[in-house]
Amino acid sequence: MNSSIALKAENVNKIYRQGNEKIQALKNISFEVRAGEIFGLLGPNGAGKSTFINILAGTVNKTDGHINVWGFDLDKNPRQVKASLGIVPQEINVDPFFSPKNLLEIQAGLYGIKKKDRITKKILELTNLSDKANAYTRNLSGGMKRRLLVAKAMVHQPPILILDEPTAGVDVELRRKLLESVRALNKDGVTIIYTTHYLKEASDICDRIAIINSGELVALNFTKELLKNNSDLEEVFINLTNK
Repeated sequence: MNSSIALKAENVNKIYRQGNEKIQALKNISFEVRAGEIFGLLGPNGAGKSTFINILAGTVNKTDGHINVWGFDLDKNPRQVKASLGIVPQEINVDPFFSPKNLLEIQAGLYGIKKKDRITKKILELTNLSDKANAYTRNLSGGMKRRLLVAKAMVHQPPILILDEPTAGVDVELRRKLLESVRALNKDGVTIIYTTHYLKEASDICDRIAIINSGELVALNFTKELLKNNSDLEEVFINLTNK
């Protein structure tokens, strides 16, 4: 695989079986994510975004197709694929009785990272959590807890970070701070795959955008090109998902 390609999906299908019924969640999905970009993965609820992310995470098996992550084939090298990814889930699930610093140290230990090789301080700085490093997690705001999830996903220094609806349910100021953290991580060389329902947010932060609807890829282009004939990504999104 070309070294400038961080992730490549080729004709990926996922079929769920419910009794005699077949539900196709993904239909021949193919796209590439370039190393160093912020890539938006958009679509309405039930479009197939979470199914694709769960396939990458190894919690769902694809029906067929090929996925290559950072030069590793998902079927042949699942451990290397997992090591190449940091996945930040939608749900906030952190232990309330540990500090951010302790949680990152524990997470690094689970990955078998030696103490001398850990970058806990740097991750706390990148996610704007340095001043809360030793606070109880239960006392953090919702936005801080979301940034902590990003920090946890970075302890093994994965080249690709997947953010699944990272700003859902946070206020405007906390969203701004989280997006600053995302941009800082990207500037530091991390490739970002970003899913969101906030279309303005996607148009502001993403270099390229893929739109999935009913399991099919209906658009893939540079953000500026998608907006070329429309000033509002929401118009583009509605037009594509209503076809």
